[in-house]
Amino acid sequence: MTVTEQEITDYVARVRAALADLPPDRLNELTEDLADHLTEVAAEAEGTLVERLGEPETYAAELRAAAGVGVGGGRNLDQRVATAVVRLRGRLRAIDTRLGPPLGYATASDFLGLLRPGWWVLRGYLAAMLVTVITTGGSFGLLPRFGGELLAGLILLVGFVLASIWLGRRSGQLSRWPRSALQVGSAVLVVFALSALMQAEDRMRYGDYGYDPTSVDNPYDRIRDVFVYDSEGRLVENARLFDENGNPIRLGYPDCADPAAAYGNPLLRAYPYCPDQAPFGPRGPGMPGRPTSGPQPTNTSTPSESPAVPTPSATSASPSVTPSVTPSGGPTPTATS
Repeated sequence: MTVTEQEITDYVARVRAALADLPPDRLNELTEDLADHLTEVAAEAEGTLVERLGEPETYAAELRAAAGVGVGGGRNLDQRVATAVVRLRGRLRAIDTRLGPPLGYATASDFLGLLRPGWWVLRGYLAAMLVTVITTGGSFGLLPRFGGELLAGLILLVGFVLASIWLGRRSGQLSRWPRSALQVGSAVLVVFALSALMQAEDRMRYGDYGYDPTSVDNPYDRIRDVFVYDSEGRLVENARLFDENGNPIRLGYPDCADPAAAYGNPLLRAYPYCPDQAPFGPRGPGMPGRPTSGPQPTNTSTPSESPAVPTPSATSASPSVTPSVTPSGGPTPTATS
């Protein structure tokens, strides 16, 4: 039975875990040539390393005794952490081997290795989108923008993709801290991508109701409710606001309403959210500017009938006609001579 390099690596890791209580310099000194020694042992005869040398913990005890290093009382924290790390790696390796055949490869990591160039490109795109969110105050679309400018965002995208490919091809040559920083940055981009997908899913869900969100700039960010009145001062309920392109305008949040009704799809509610909080008094005829119920008098004036005016008599020989004006509906004017 041939011993693989992975088995040698695992054996060395378990030996180092058993010696984790030693100072780092002493530990490195005892295990510096261990991998080469195990390779020579494996090439001499058939059988596993455990069959030839015993369990790694036993081999570690022999190294400790040969070096004259005493055994500490009990297992310290370093030993427990190192042992836990070795066990976790073993379990992950077993899962990796189990998932490989369904994908057509010996291990799942062999399949994922083929996807690394695609991840490099995606990582550059996510970095450009993260810069877009930072420079635009949180709004973003499918293409990156730098400070709201599409051309600058595309230039930024090309630069980030090229840098990501360059780092991906040389990640194995990086030292410990640069490699760790690259891994942490990749993890941040993955979290950002998941949050962006959740936000996109919310947009699609709201879109199923035909009411997509429209961003509104300041000074309307502090508005909590909207009340619409007609030209006669009547409160319009179940109103919705749209811009000239047919996009809905959303302001406020129904935190004044019933909490059970406010959640779910609160932005799909019509205005006002809380009609009982109308700014111009209670809803009803008493609202200022609203006509009261019932017929209203018309704005026409009808002169009242004046008392009878004496008709002047004729004072000359020639006949004189003097009309006497009476209100509408009075007696017909007569002429006296």
